[in-house]
Amino acid sequence: MQVELFSKRTTDYFAALAEQNQFLQVANSRRSTRLMNDLQKKQAKSKTKSEALAASWGPYDTPKKLLDAWSHYLKESSERAILTMDALREASDTYFDHMAKGCPPVLIYDYEIVVEGRNLPRPCNYMLLKIIPPEGVEVLDWKRPYVIIDPRAGHGAGIGGFKNDSQVGVALRDGHPVYFVAFHPMPEPNQELAHVTHAEAAFLREIISRHPDSPKPIVVGNCQGGWATAILAAIYPDLVGPIVLNGAPMSYWSGKMGQDPMRYSAGLTGGIVPALLSADLGNGVFDGANLVQNFEMLNPGRNWFRKYYDLYTNIDSGEERYLEFQKWWSGFYYMTEEEFRWILDNLFIGNKLAKNEAFLEPGRPIDLKTIKSPIIVFSSYGDNITPPDQALNWIADTYTDEAEIEILGQRILYMLHDQVGHLGIFVSSSVAKREHTQVASTLKTIEAMPPGLYKLQIEEQKGKGCDAKFKVSFARKTIDEMLLETGERDEEKAFAGVARFSESWEDMYDSTIGPVLKTMNSPQTADATRDMHPMRLANGAFASTNPFMFWPTMAAAAVKENHTPNMAKTPFHYWEELMADSIEYGWDALKDMREAFIENSFLTFWASPPAVEYGKALSFRRPKVPLQDLHSLTSIQNALKKIEKGGAAAAIVRIVLMIADTRTEVRGEKLERFNEVLTTWAPFKSMDPKERNFLIHDQTLISRFEMEAGYNALPGLLKSEKDKTFAYKAVSYIIGKEENMAPNSLELWHCLKKSLKWG
Repeated sequence: MQVELFSKRTTDYFAALAEQNQFLQVANSRRSTRLMNDLQKKQAKSKTKSEALAASWGPYDTPKKLLDAWSHYLKESSERAILTMDALREASDTYFDHMAKGCPPVLIYDYEIVVEGRNLPRPCNYMLLKIIPPEGVEVLDWKRPYVIIDPRAGHGAGIGGFKNDSQVGVALRDGHPVYFVAFHPMPEPNQELAHVTHAEAAFLREIISRHPDSPKPIVVGNCQGGWATAILAAIYPDLVGPIVLNGAPMSYWSGKMGQDPMRYSAGLTGGIVPALLSADLGNGVFDGANLVQNFEMLNPGRNWFRKYYDLYTNIDSGEERYLEFQKWWSGFYYMTEEEFRWILDNLFIGNKLAKNEAFLEPGRPIDLKTIKSPIIVFSSYGDNITPPDQALNWIADTYTDEAEIEILGQRILYMLHDQVGHLGIFVSSSVAKREHTQVASTLKTIEAMPPGLYKLQIEEQKGKGCDAKFKVSFARKTIDEMLLETGERDEEKAFAGVARFSESWEDMYDSTIGPVLKTMNSPQTADATRDMHPMRLANGAFASTNPFMFWPTMAAAAVKENHTPNMAKTPFHYWEELMADSIEYGWDALKDMREAFIENSFLTFWASPPAVEYGKALSFRRPKVPLQDLHSLTSIQNALKKIEKGGAAAAIVRIVLMIADTRTEVRGEKLERFNEVLTTWAPFKSMDPKERNFLIHDQTLISRFEMEAGYNALPGLLKSEKDKTFAYKAVSYIIGKEENMAPNSLELWHCLKKSLKWG
């Protein structure tokens, strides 16, 4: 027996070792492939520019022409350099001015403060703003209000309303009242995340009281605001309408090997202890500049060189855009140690939220399955901060399968973009015109959908730009199908060891050095330390108070008097562009080497058999529940008892759902017609919204678990000729023309007409 046990353990050990080796091979193979593709693109770009440089020498066939070109380049590039220095001065002055004003939201819209969180019974630094519609835009109080929660992840609020073509702009143009959840830079003393959640609930109560004739508010959460929205909806499910999670990291251990290095940070830096140390040195406050610095390190070529070169190159047209973005990017915000500790323990490191193991406060668990409102998740493959895996895998961790989503009456839609980056999800004009506009349209009809998991697909039909018309469909998905789009998850077991290690070191820190540091620090020391942060020094380096900026400022004033944009390119301009590309590529190469080192180090240590065994107690994978076990649940049995009840209303909904089940996708226009019938046709329009939702939920379960019995019961629901005629009219209107129906749907429709003696 002992020999067999030893043999099994040895076999398991070498199998785990082989799996670790497989992880390393996959990570390095993917990275090599990605880097090779990037290199080929860069080589092609450099080749094109080199050819342009070679061709540009043609007109300069004499020394005089070449000297004139050099003189022109020197003059033009010198003027651009002087104007760029002046733009950097203005950015630094704006930075200090913005800080002096308390870093107000960078919204382009006027607003009024409706509720100040600092005045609530459990005070926090959050506040509710009401967006004042610009001239010419009318909002209607009876329309469903929009509430946008921006991320508090180092930066200030306003990115969701940074442009006209933004989340705020889309909602305003559609006539919806819009509210914005913003925050002050410094949290209240001893502020906890629970205080924030309760404040947001108070905000929603105020909005509901202001709009008694409208449905419950739509809550849009951006990035960190996304998981905050999910927590809010789970703790206060009766206060929220549909929720939209944009680029929201909900499942922190997830990601693709070979490309998502940010998730490895805690495993190589000692878990939560460095953050606690930083907060204690900051007199109990964690500095958001640290988070911003981490974001910049993900793309140093862009953040530390290219954006400044782009400013220099496009100084005549791009200065305003640069200054607007820098105003937001350099507005640093803070968190209390209590807040950041909770976030790390339950989200970044512990990953407890997705596993339904997080507590908002003692005795108050957060169960994402208690969310009653429909959920839309928007992510992008181009997002290296919140990849699709982190945005979507919580669904697989929260629900056993798609059947449980249906049983709970939940509607979850996810949408994937091919290439937009993290910030582009919130601020890109193209995304606002396409994805956010379609999401806004979908939110009007989402509650008419049968419960389940769907992928929202947007296809361009005709036209371009603002005139483009889009066709929207909702493809039914299983959780396993969704996971095929996010990728494998086997390496996530390595993060469980990091979580356990972090918990152990957190206990040790709290019982040794932590209390000592808390007594040694002071507000003055903390302020001085924060002022010396590299991000602050860099943002304020070119301010007018810097005596070395006197000459660039004087020179810029002289240049502006006579400067005229000159787009003519000389060979020296082409050479300059090639050199700029080389510098950016150099930064990219250093980043790639750094990320390769981080990932290989993490997988070498934390994916090793001993480390995986160490974290086994915290490793988690939700088991599947057999369908026959689900059939016996009380909610399903209660629905099945109503097979022969409900009359024409139940028959119409059941028939529409049965026909929808014959195909893998639901067309947007059919959903709109279904919603129209449910909200404007009798007897549906007289129903309470909850009653309509219960009706759709019950008929979904009947169609899913007892379709044959539900089909056979239809004649009993449509006993009178009046009911038959009305049901035929309603269903025919919803499904549309027969020639547009899928073969399976058409076959069922013909059977229904024959059984019910329609047509």
